[in-house]
Amino acid sequence: MSPTEAEREIAKELEADERLMWSGAPREGVVLRRGDIVLIPFSVLWGGFAIFWEATVLRSGAPLFFALWGIPFVLVGLYLIFGRFFVDAKSRARTAYGVTDRRIVVVAGLRSRSVRSLPLSAVPEIVLDEMADGSGTITFGPSHPMTRWAGGAGWPGARRSVGISFDMIPRAREVYGRIRDAQGEEAGRAT
Repeated sequence: MSPTEAEREIAKELEADERLMWSGAPREGVVLRRGDIVLIPFSVLWGGFAIFWEATVLRSGAPLFFALWGIPFVLVGLYLIFGRFFVDAKSRARTAYGVTDRRIVVVAGLRSRSVRSLPLSAVPEIVLDEMADGSGTITFGPSHPMTRWAGGAGWPGARRSVGISFDMIPRAREVYGRIRDAQGEEAGRAT
């Protein structure tokens, strides 16, 4: 999603007197995440064994039950090896992030449009995970380390369990600073 498209998506969700301070989108395309150091070997082992099982069953002329039994395992293996990268890429391509003077907004969804927001005053913790190139992920509120490590990379429904985050955004430290500034402005208005 281009920056202009992201801004348009977030603008649809603004209240009448709400001011957009930043909008953006995650990095597009197929990417590797930290968790892939474990997930790739696991997926190759799973998928390889499932394909070996299915091929052996089909060649041996085993009963139909055994041939059918292996199909879900082969499908899961193929998803783990290849499919999850494309689901993750498509999901990120349909995601927009925004910071307003009042809240954090995430618009996403593969099959349907989902809007999640969090008032700036309700954010108990902000975690910045920054890469060497300046891109990174900002997570709002506490999250389980394993969830952040895998990042919900293409696992169906995983984004809902991660909590609200700005995943793989450019200039993450700059956005982090804008969020802190917005929190300060909101705290000033509340007093």
